[in-house]
Amino acid sequence: MRTTSSNPESADGAAGARSSVAGSQTLMRGLDVIEAVTSSPLTLVELAQTLGLTRSTTHRLASALIERRYLSFAPRIGYRIGPKLLELGFIAQQQTDIVQVARDHLERLAGLTEDTVHIGVIDADRALYLDKIPGRRRVEISSRVGDRQALTSTGLGKALLLDSTPATWERLFREDQAAGAPRAEWSVWQERMTGYVRAGRAYDLQENEDLIRCVAAPIRGAGGAIVAAISVSSAAQYMSDDRMESLTDDVRRTAAAISADLGWSGKDPEAV
Repeated sequence: MRTTSSNPESADGAAGARSSVAGSQTLMRGLDVIEAVTSSPLTLVELAQTLGLTRSTTHRLASALIERRYLSFAPRIGYRIGPKLLELGFIAQQQTDIVQVARDHLERLAGLTEDTVHIGVIDADRALYLDKIPGRRRVEISSRVGDRQALTSTGLGKALLLDSTPATWERLFREDQAAGAPRAEWSVWQERMTGYVRAGRAYDLQENEDLIRCVAAPIRGAGGAIVAAISVSSAAQYMSDDRMESLTDDVRRTAAAISADLGWSGKDPEAV
């Protein structure tokens, strides 16, 4: 007589594995749908035939992608690339271009200061680090390329916000505090930011990482809007108030040089 044993953990594990496989398969099919319409729009019938799927499955996948704006649909034309992909493509190109344009400038700044230099952009209300040039000092900076940090507690993040409204500052500050950013007082933070706007640069006064300070400045695109920011970071022992002030010109000058390479004329677009 054959007996069977019931193991809930094994059953749960098997169910989880099947769910993971099914999810991966759905994701891959969704990507297949996107790639299928890159050359030209396709009707539902044409898309289903191209993918080797049923019309109902194809329609379900395409509808989900339309909802997320990865596809769009036009009657008598069919499915085609949606606005979300255009946005992501522009962002990817912009980020790549900025890193390529900025790299030589960042290396010169790192050599001049002997400190760690970063460049980053705003990504989903966070500061996304795109590149990092280590300094010559034996100072460990925990940041990594690809890190996403709070905008309101990093020098680079604050530099990215110099053109933003006080209402935006407060919203981001409250959200960062609620998400676990190092504790800070709104009134003090706002007063400092107002001063940073006048100076055209921002500081991190050990607000994001213990014993680490930095000086940051915004990079502007051809239209004059802030598109990225750079920072020079080092241990507090190398970053006295006087040295941070003296670094300001070097950091702003480097940011301006990168901005010029991106097409910024240096003029306020609203004053033209």
